Amino acid sequence: MEIRNIQPVKKAKKGILNIVFSRVFILVTLVMIQLFVFGATITYLKDYATYIYGGFLVLSVIVVIHIMNNASNSDFKLTWILLIMATPILGTAFYVFVKTQPGTSYLEKRLSDLQKTIKPYMLQDAQVLEDIRTSKPANANLVSYLTNKVSYPVYRNSSVMYFASGEEKFEELKKQLRNASDYIFMEYFIVEKGIMWGEILDILKEKVWQGVDVRVMYDGTCSLYLLPYHYEKELRRAGIKCKQFSPVRPVLSSYQNNRDHRKICVIDGKVAFTGGINLADEYINRKKRFGHWKDTAIMVEGEAVQSFAMMFLQLWNVSEKRLENFDKYMVPKSSEWKRELGYVLPYADSPFDKKNVGEQIYLHILNHAKKYVHIMTPYLIIDDDMMSTLIYAAECGIEVIIIMPHIPDKWYAFALAKTYYKRLIEAGVQIYEYTPGFVHAKVFVSDNDTATVGTVNLDYRSLYHHFECGAFIYNNGVVWEIEQDFQNTLQKCQKVTLRDLKKRSILQKICGKVLRLVAPLM
Repeated sequence: MEIRNIQPVKKAKKGILNIVFSRVFILVTLVMIQLFVFGATITYLKDYATYIYGGFLVLSVIVVIHIMNNASNSDFKLTWILLIMATPILGTAFYVFVKTQPGTSYLEKRLSDLQKTIKPYMLQDAQVLEDIRTSKPANANLVSYLTNKVSYPVYRNSSVMYFASGEEKFEELKKQLRNASDYIFMEYFIVEKGIMWGEILDILKEKVWQGVDVRVMYDGTCSLYLLPYHYEKELRRAGIKCKQFSPVRPVLSSYQNNRDHRKICVIDGKVAFTGGINLADEYINRKKRFGHWKDTAIMVEGEAVQSFAMMFLQLWNVSEKRLENFDKYMVPKSSEWKRELGYVLPYADSPFDKKNVGEQIYLHILNHAKKYVHIMTPYLIIDDDMMSTLIYAAECGIEVIIIMPHIPDKWYAFALAKTYYKRLIEAGVQIYEYTPGFVHAKVFVSDNDTATVGTVNLDYRSLYHHFECGAFIYNNGVVWEIEQDFQNTLQKCQKVTLRDLKKRSILQKICGKVLRLVAPLM
């Protein structure tokens, strides 16, 4: 009997050691040490508490006045002011710390310079703008805004293929990768070892041997628990140019708050993919985490591919010392106009350009809908502008339906989302939950003629803190396919009623309401 017990004990010890020496544990430990030092410093200075508190009280008043007069979102203002009023010393110190980070300032300056570099490659064709103005003036206004403020033009002669699942996208992605002859650009929030990434990696290695320029960029958070910390070195040894965007470091810094949540793949300037699907097995339902994983993506082919190529090159070159020549990534334009393809406007959203592009596009669709707006999103943590616009559209008689997950991936996000349900439902917004599992799609579709598919969730993190992207599509036949997928998904959902909301536990209600106080900073 004693011999039989040895193995479980060894496994338990090994499990504990794995936790203790894991990257996440070490990272958290080092950050906690820094917080301890900060707290110890305050304790050490307690003899001067009266003077320190008085100084911070004066500083907190100055900071509050500054917050009230800056151009940020009112929800952020309210959260910061509440934090500072509740804890004048910690709240004020935290605000000053967040807003004066040198790493963040450098990134903002670098991105601004690169935006100027790519601008000549992103000029709006005046004739295309005039054509869309005669079709729908409101969309022309949106194009003018995006072109003038963030240099993202609208294109004609671009086809769009829609994927209603990760499995569909995976098969087409492998096919297009095998056809690559010049370059492959891949930028993803999540890359995880498994079936999906393994098959793609085999293709990428083969393409490197064929002389194709293969570049892979993934967000630095992958190194915490999905990939080895120096995994990019392993890929470089295979001939793949690879880098982490903003590697996670054990240092207190708001620089780590702005993650690259985009999903972009550009191949030879001919096709580009985007959408919610990352490179991990749950996205193709080869690994079950939260029931069935419902996700979507698109493949763009034609002139609009150029914008996706420039999006990738901008972030790729943030850490490059020598700027590369973008001329060879120009996509040729067609002299013909294929009217049936309508218009495609790829866009990116940066937390540093002071333009909430993703939210503006969502608001634009809601404000100009005539019949319906149908939405799929994994999260619903929204500001007053989005809340008011959803309610106004519903009260104007527009059919507004939101599909949410039934099995959440984050309990706190789900509890927080539920706090918005009552007001929305009372205004006429219909909310459904996908009973088979988790919805990760980010889709708006309206009136059988307008849609957007991308990476932008309906939450503060996507709308304000992350790098995001997507494509606004108008008068293209793929819009009908997107709407059909929405209807098919709706058949697998259950409608949320006010009676359902009353059945929530007291704890869930309290957690949701408390979290609303800090939702903008989450």
